[in-house]
Amino acid sequence: MTFNEGARMDPGRVRVGGGGRGGKVAIGGGLGGLVVVILALLLGGDPGAILGTTSGSDGAVESGPLAGLENCRTGADANRDLDCRVAFTAASLDSVWGAELADQTGTEYLQPEVVLFSGSVATGCGNATSEVGPFYCPADSTAYFDTSFFRLLVDRFGSSAGPLAQEYVVAHEVGHHIQNQLGDIGRAQSDPRGPESGAVRTELQADCYAGVWAHHADDQPGPDGGPPFLKPLSTSDVEDALSAAASVGDDRIQKAATGRVNPEGWTHGSAEQRQAWFLTGHQTGRVADCDTYRARDLDNPAALTR
Repeated sequence: MTFNEGARMDPGRVRVGGGGRGGKVAIGGGLGGLVVVILALLLGGDPGAILGTTSGSDGAVESGPLAGLENCRTGADANRDLDCRVAFTAASLDSVWGAELADQTGTEYLQPEVVLFSGSVATGCGNATSEVGPFYCPADSTAYFDTSFFRLLVDRFGSSAGPLAQEYVVAHEVGHHIQNQLGDIGRAQSDPRGPESGAVRTELQADCYAGVWAHHADDQPGPDGGPPFLKPLSTSDVEDALSAAASVGDDRIQKAATGRVNPEGWTHGSAEQRQAWFLTGHQTGRVADCDTYRARDLDNPAALTR
């Protein structure tokens, strides 16, 4: 039971579907397209089939409350329902980053859109199907989630099924939004592959930002001074998040898919690196300690703080 039962949120915070506000994006032809393609490659999908070349409203699900989200009003709802859990995680992220981003960086936090969809969705980065997994589209500043991915994370990648494993995924995608606000997300496009690449550093930083959220989430007051969204995290909670981070490490996915590990093909970092950077954010709660681009050794985040 991760959320405080008395925590409250506006269920309209999360939408269904997405019309997409960006221009046309060919495969690999724009930053949003690149982010989605990287995820598609990691999940074993065909990027050409997963991401279309149009963005407008064609094929989009009408925006509005997702079935069941009108009942997502308290933390107790989030503890029993996966869609509500995503929505409450988004609200918790708003609470934390609304306070911490300006305080730590001088940049005012702008809430990203958060969209739940099933099957397919039109976005500012093109049309996407559920096969792509959760993703963030910089072109429309929106994080997209088909919650069927969380079962795939357990069944295919061996992640824990605990709540913080799921919440970590939401926090990671919103971490990309923080990068978008701070002007860093483009580094993934200019250097897209390899163990020291900009893509890997971008993904590890999003893991670290997820940890920063986890550090503050159980003591940051909710809206109007209400209780924090999250209860204090237990060791088991943190282990759930680490399990999810490790399950989508490049080395683990490559080993399962091909029987070997090829760091030159990495786009997200190893399982150990993903865990280490999440833990760094969780332990310090500092954005400055997530500067993966300055890190000389991605295996040793602690070296940044020395």
